[in-house]
Amino acid sequence: MKKILPLALGIILIIVLVVVLKPKGSRVVDWEETFNERSTAPYGLSVLYKELPNLFKDKQIRTIYHTPSSYLYANSENGYGDHTAKGNYIIIGNSEYLYDASINELLSFAEEGNTLFISDYTYPETLTDTLNLSIAYAKNETDSISNLSFKAEALQYKNTIIDKNGNDFYFEDLDGTYAEILGYVENDGKHPNFIRIPIGEGYVYLHLEPKVFANYNILKDDRYKYTEGALSYLLNDDIYYDSFTKFSTSYGGNVEEDSELGWFLEQLPFKWAWFTAIILVLLFMVFNAKRRQRIIKIIKPLQNTTVAFVKTISNLYFETQDHKNLIDKKITYFLEKIRTSYNLDTSVLDEEFITKLSSKSGKKVQQIKGLIRHINELRSKNEFYENDLIQLNKHIEAFYSK
Repeated sequence: MKKILPLALGIILIIVLVVVLKPKGSRVVDWEETFNERSTAPYGLSVLYKELPNLFKDKQIRTIYHTPSSYLYANSENGYGDHTAKGNYIIIGNSEYLYDASINELLSFAEEGNTLFISDYTYPETLTDTLNLSIAYAKNETDSISNLSFKAEALQYKNTIIDKNGNDFYFEDLDGTYAEILGYVENDGKHPNFIRIPIGEGYVYLHLEPKVFANYNILKDDRYKYTEGALSYLLNDDIYYDSFTKFSTSYGGNVEEDSELGWFLEQLPFKWAWFTAIILVLLFMVFNAKRRQRIIKIIKPLQNTTVAFVKTISNLYFETQDHKNLIDKKITYFLEKIRTSYNLDTSVLDEEFITKLSSKSGKKVQQIKGLIRHINELRSKNEFYENDLIQLNKHIEAFYSK
């Protein structure tokens, strides 16, 4: 009874504190414009992402967690991917990460008869310079309501408005381009904010209001019709949905900082439950902490279990799906073997390194080029799968084989 009384008093005290100090009001709505397809926040894209299979029936929807340069190069006719990329490549928001290599791959993808669709407020300078475009904006200071409309008569009934919009972005100068205007934003007159540019055998679609694809606007009234109208220009083909920045970052943050626990702690009920559980555990440890005589076990002589240990650790990484750790270790051990066996510098894996390794190892240049290209590809990825580990192992085993 003496042991239970302090614990009971502690629990009662915690309950009283929770009731008295519980914050008033409802959960704060997160209005950050993440454009993340996993997010159910107002400016997440979970609704659009779930509806893509309905909009493009019987078509493959692929979510791309790599840079376009890596993915499209790998899945080209001469690449080493599992298919040849054809269809529509969609990027909504966060397009500033696109570097020259990715922009070149995306434009080449469109030239081959495919479609590139980007909706963002601005685009990388390389893209606008290449397509001879300039973008401007006008402040929406009156009521923060923007009127969006299509040029095509058949789509006029899908025109819409969006609110909570401080700025209207539009294409300022389209002279000297082959751009076809598809839609407008109204702010002291009509300004083009949706265009199509033919390139090779395909098209590039550029749209300047990504919020119209967000959960908040799709679910409000009949604004979803505008989204349907904008996407109706795409090919009835497979979809490649860009999620590189959504997976790895969120406007400068990273996966480690924006953890799942951090999200839970932002929700008041979960936050109080979490801290209550921690306090209860601490109280339990305090009131039950006393010295107890442990059973003295018979200590057996140490055995040489090196092989068993290696197998256990390998199985542990494999069973826990820690493919990244295994891939990093295999690459590290392979490069260390190259340094010690062939006395080569492995800090830069370029064409010169490939040539030297081929000369010293007696392996074909093409075989080594495939291995080094695969290693560089894995180093640029953010998410790893079992197949990545299997392919790396096959490349390394092929190198060591006679």
